[in-house]
Amino acid sequence: MSKRGERPPALLVLADGAVFEGEAMGALVASKERPEPVRLATGEVVFNTSLQGYQEIITDPSYAGQVITFTHPHIGNYGVSPEDEEAARPHCRGVIVRELTERPSNWRAGGGLEPFLSRHGVAGITGIDTRRLTRHIREEGAMSCALGTAGEAELLAAARAEPGTSGADLVSEVTAAEPYSRPMAGPGRPFSVVAYDYGIKTTILRHLSRVAAVEVVPATTPAAEVLARRPDGVFLSNGPGDPAALSHLTKEVEQLLGAVPLFGICLGHQIVAEALGGRTYKLAFGHHGANHPVKHLRTGTVEITSQNHSYAVEEESVRGARPSHVNLNDGVLEGLRIDGLRAFTVQYHPEAGPGPHDARYLFDDFAALMGEAS
Repeated sequence: MSKRGERPPALLVLADGAVFEGEAMGALVASKERPEPVRLATGEVVFNTSLQGYQEIITDPSYAGQVITFTHPHIGNYGVSPEDEEAARPHCRGVIVRELTERPSNWRAGGGLEPFLSRHGVAGITGIDTRRLTRHIREEGAMSCALGTAGEAELLAAARAEPGTSGADLVSEVTAAEPYSRPMAGPGRPFSVVAYDYGIKTTILRHLSRVAAVEVVPATTPAAEVLARRPDGVFLSNGPGDPAALSHLTKEVEQLLGAVPLFGICLGHQIVAEALGGRTYKLAFGHHGANHPVKHLRTGTVEITSQNHSYAVEEESVRGARPSHVNLNDGVLEGLRIDGLRAFTVQYHPEAGPGPHDARYLFDDFAALMGEAS
């Protein structure tokens, strides 16, 4: 693996023509994991403000189609560990860092970040002025990009040809091919939950299995098949892409609302909103980080939350639901309660993988809702 100063020069080129100079890493560099490096990768560039948890972020399926910029300047310092993976492999298109730590130091580390990226074919670039890049994204909005060792003109053409996430059904790229089960791992009443996999994270399953036995089903599973399993509740997971492109999934959720207690997170929240006649829209640069303050409207409590979404729900567009949470940074709707239909949703990530644990009570709220319904 190439060391600092020995790495091939690389460029990050945005669709608006902005150019950032850096050095290749990950799948852009020849290594024992990948003897033939890739020349370029494309995707929609976003930034994440978390100070830790880079492995969980990189393996979060919700980043499918996107290139992740880490605002924290040092990435890779504690290596990678199998216990921290949120999916079997990364689905992001690339990783951008200010400085890659090439010699990790942590007793849990099973290897370094760069060999992990190489093994999974994820392109990366280091030495980028991520502060400048983040300011540019904040001012101009998330956009398509290309990174690699190819020439600037080729990278610019690739960036402009990249369609981004708008109108894209990326759930089909990350959902499970077949159903699978996870037994209940905690004490208490043995509820059964069917979880729709729109890009579900391992940490979410860990928390769900604390309150129920969970059967995970592919995203396109018909509602009738789910109801035939007679679950105590249905969970709608996080996932990537544009919720407006998922009308085929929304139709199934329409049939579930009111038939069974329901809890949705992130994309699941957006799909429930659309099933109730709501509208979604794309944020300028999204919410990606582990430090977003959210107000619980009923209690007045402020929760510090983990977030990863590029789309949001128009608050006034949802019929028969009341807002339950709001983002204190920009006023974005962060949660819905649909009491008459025994359903609730949040836009953020209460499983905190990575992030603070302020909102983990929502999994207990789901168990309480299933208990009231039975």
